[in-house]
Amino acid sequence: MKTTNIREYLKNNVLLFDGAFGTYFSMKYRDNTKACELSNISAPERVTEVHREYLEAGATAIKTNTFGAYPEVMEGIEQRNSVVEAGYRIAVDAVAASGKNAYVFADIGPAPGKTPEEMQKQYIETADIFLKAGATNFIFETLSSIDGILECARHIRDICPDAFIIASFGVLPDGYSREGRYYRNLMGEAEYSGLFEITGLNCVSSAGHMARLLMKMDPEELKHTSAMPNAGYPTVRGFRTFYKGAPEFFAREMLELAESGVRVLGGCCGTDPQYIKTLAGHLCGFTPAESSFERRKPESGSYPARKLGGFKEGVTITNRIWQKLNAGKKIIAVEFDSPKDTNLDKFIDGARRLQDACIDTLTIADCPIARARMDSTLLACKVMRDLDLDVIPHMTCRDRNINATKALLLGGSAEGLRNVLVVTGDPIPTAERDEVQRVYQFNSRKLIAYIRSLNEELFDEPMMIFAALNVNAANFDVEMSRAQEKVMEGADGFLTQPAMSDEAIENIKKARRELPPDVYILGGIIPVVSQRNGQFMESEISGIHIPEDMIQSYAGLNREEGEKLGERYTLSIAARLLPYVDGIYLMMPFERVALMERIVKKVKVLM
Repeated sequence: MKTTNIREYLKNNVLLFDGAFGTYFSMKYRDNTKACELSNISAPERVTEVHREYLEAGATAIKTNTFGAYPEVMEGIEQRNSVVEAGYRIAVDAVAASGKNAYVFADIGPAPGKTPEEMQKQYIETADIFLKAGATNFIFETLSSIDGILECARHIRDICPDAFIIASFGVLPDGYSREGRYYRNLMGEAEYSGLFEITGLNCVSSAGHMARLLMKMDPEELKHTSAMPNAGYPTVRGFRTFYKGAPEFFAREMLELAESGVRVLGGCCGTDPQYIKTLAGHLCGFTPAESSFERRKPESGSYPARKLGGFKEGVTITNRIWQKLNAGKKIIAVEFDSPKDTNLDKFIDGARRLQDACIDTLTIADCPIARARMDSTLLACKVMRDLDLDVIPHMTCRDRNINATKALLLGGSAEGLRNVLVVTGDPIPTAERDEVQRVYQFNSRKLIAYIRSLNEELFDEPMMIFAALNVNAANFDVEMSRAQEKVMEGADGFLTQPAMSDEAIENIKKARRELPPDVYILGGIIPVVSQRNGQFMESEISGIHIPEDMIQSYAGLNREEGEKLGERYTLSIAARLLPYVDGIYLMMPFERVALMERIVKKVKVLM
């Protein structure tokens, strides 16, 4: 049977995809021993049978059995190529044998890779196999970010301009992916590119939760939206995973989405042919309003990140740090490490003294050098309550997953926290890795985007997002490229690593020239107090560079003489930085509050 052009079909019809190939295959054949994609070669008749059941259930689109077909899983590149080629051929033959008007979509799951470039390479290699086999319909599914897919979609269109491409994202019931990306931003970035006919959601969430997320969208947007939820939520019995759900409830929720305008429906984990048959029955006789399926024209530039000053109409921003910076006033921030025990008296007393010296904000590191200290965010909330002093707690990507991060940010926001510094976090020492596990679910860029989306969707008043800028980086051009990415994700300002050398000061000047004028820079300085102190920082602390002539100038000095020389260096550097920065960020050595009091008062004079 000749299949109608898919764009023509969608003008007056709902495209109904199949359900979950992997979970149904595993349940049907009781086979959990290997990736089901390998069955494209070892048991093609089983793959054909699953496709046949979904087509008979009423599916008008089926996905190839290639979701996880990457070399790491498929035992090498040659095996991957064979699995993908066979998966496409089996699906095409299954549709032909059914005699139905149905479409085959090349199914591409999340690519492995530590960087967007690595993921892009995997996506394009897989897409090329499909293109060579004759595929014209593609679905990227269960994505948690857009890393690599825009470049791959563009590559597909270069070779096959008329390709029909869907981008589908996997998000939790609160709308966030496992990488902390909000579904509206993910879908918006894909739509903004003009490379996809359909964007939508699949997996992770149940039908009810996914429907609630999508119903928040504009009806016109829904016409170019897909929904493929799970049957429910998984439970584990013995060594098997089961999805508890009800086909009738699933179908009712999906029909409501169709009536609201969603044109592409289907199922994911746990949805067997009975789910698709029930949904097809509910859709029988339903005809959506006619709609064109021309792709959105690509916008120029990058998908816009909303900045703090443009956050939600009608919101009054009480953040005093933002108010000062926005008014063109220069500020002083002082970093003060939190206690290693539960005794807060010394810390609070030191914070009070710095407040009396007229600092604008305190910053608190998040377990520096990967050694546990009192939580920076909790301590920040106490300082704000006790002293009414603004605080910028550091938040690392090293120690918390998305749920723990969100929980901490929600609590901080409720307590009045309005500023945060996002950093990747120092690595855990090698000897401790067997006992202490790092997380790194985010990198700093993704965590910035996550907090930005919380600003837009949840917080009554936004948090100002600061990021780190390493002015001592060996390749500062690369560092600046990362900084620009952070700005695009929503960073409002940067706190720099200590600028103790001429080169570091020049890099701050470069940053001022190249970063947008509404992005704030606080120039970092750390007073060196002794020759040994300088040698230790130069040798042992990542991101800090102390010039050798500065280190040697402390030779033979006692404590008082070392502190005085440290003051002179700090004031000299501050004077050089002030024309190019929006404030000075002072890092306190050895909890020497008295030294910092003196320096703060003298820097105030320079300002």
